[in-house]
Amino acid sequence: MESGADGEKMPERRKFLLSMAKSLGAATVGGLTWTGYLEGKKAYSSILRPPGAVAEEDFLARCTKCGICVEACPYQALILASPGDERPVGTPYFQMRENPCRMCRDIPCTAACPTGALDRTLVSDPDGQGVMRLNINKTQIGLAVIDRETCIAYWGIQCDVCYRACPVLDKALTVEYVRNERTGRHAMLAPVIHSSHCTGCGMCERACVTKKAAVFILPRAMAMGESSNRYIKGWDRADEERMNEAPEETETATPRSEKSPMDYLNKGGL
Repeated sequence: MESGADGEKMPERRKFLLSMAKSLGAATVGGLTWTGYLEGKKAYSSILRPPGAVAEEDFLARCTKCGICVEACPYQALILASPGDERPVGTPYFQMRENPCRMCRDIPCTAACPTGALDRTLVSDPDGQGVMRLNINKTQIGLAVIDRETCIAYWGIQCDVCYRACPVLDKALTVEYVRNERTGRHAMLAPVIHSSHCTGCGMCERACVTKKAAVFILPRAMAMGESSNRYIKGWDRADEERMNEAPEETETATPRSEKSPMDYLNKGGL
């Protein structure tokens, strides 16, 4: 009788354990799916998107995670984010140190996007007949930033690798001769980034010879400051024209110095 009773109980016990295992598996899969969904909706401020990407919130709303832009990249530079990448799942991004953007003239990733998450108009300008043409130099993937503490060119060691790797040579990145104060006898070939021309392609970051790149790409919103409208570039005619739009009664936030310019400009024997 006892063995018969146990025989009747065992199938029920097995059914219970099997049911628990199935439930745990379903919960795990469901959790991963839900986590992936949440990650796919979360915006990350440090992510580097393909050329023509609209603002991040709009990008996430428009991107269907189809992967067409990734497939269109001839250099396999674009990556499709996976769960655990700490980026919105299924969306394209760059890792510049490993595989930067090659600045393709026909911008195949942007041209292939079917939803407008990569907007052709952001990387186009009119030709002589007014027809909008793709222009890779209008790309703003991000902005190169130089860490002068680790850049060996700023140590006084001759290095212009990032300069030679830049596809927008002598515009986005220039080399300036700076006096080496440490020796007092030598000049440093100091790399300088120009935000008006830098596309954030990442070629400089990949080429950098230091263990961790001393020049690296950040989203422009993270890399750049923002001036106030109250300041005018006196040497920029277009910017100076904003003075014509100023109201007649304008309050000065910072009182004008009553000293003569010759007094404070020459302070310290300059």
